Amino acid sequence: MSDPYSRFNLDPEAVQGSQQEREAAAQDENKKVAELVEALSKENAEIKDKLLRTLAEMENLRRRTEREIADSRTYAISAFARDIIAVADNMDRALGALDQEIREKADAPAKALLDGVELTERELGKVLEKHGVKKFEPLGEKFDPNLHQAMFELPDPSRPAGTVAQVVQPGYMIGERVLRPAMVAIAKGGPKASSEPPANDNAGASEPQRTN
Repeated sequence: MSDPYSRFNLDPEAVQGSQQEREAAAQDENKKVAELVEALSKENAEIKDKLLRTLAEMENLRRRTEREIADSRTYAISAFARDIIAVADNMDRALGALDQEIREKADAPAKALLDGVELTERELGKVLEKHGVKKFEPLGEKFDPNLHQAMFELPDPSRPAGTVAQVVQPGYMIGERVLRPAMVAIAKGGPKASSEPPANDNAGASEPQRTN
């Protein structure tokens, strides 16, 4: 059998050397490809992380913007509402100053006038509630400095100490915020008030009682 290297006038060592060089070059090329793939994978992971962070920031911005718009709609009338509830206070005091005897002795025109003022007061309350402004009178509830402003202490053994014994001036809420705290007198001399929160929501008094 003839030697293939001698047949084509090839140097066996040179051929073997060329194969080793090709293998080395191939290995080097594979290494470069692997390094490139690793670099691209790392870059892709970084881009994906940045994209996810950007999407999360955009979602947070969208929610914050929606909340700010909602708050703006709800609380934009706060200053105007404070002026209006001052008018409501005056109407309430005017009606409270008229006892039942005066009402009974009033002639027909005076009674019609009183009925008109009471109707106006009720309509004013409805308009305020329509715009998110609610009146509350926390009589009998535990004193809450976030909702109530203490004016004085009132000896009243029949009420738990630390509860509202008298509402001097009703409070108002707008949305979930206090527009004006209720001015109250705090009971003292009675048993210690329970630490449990009141059953009724301060902002949702169904039938507020009039205080003279």
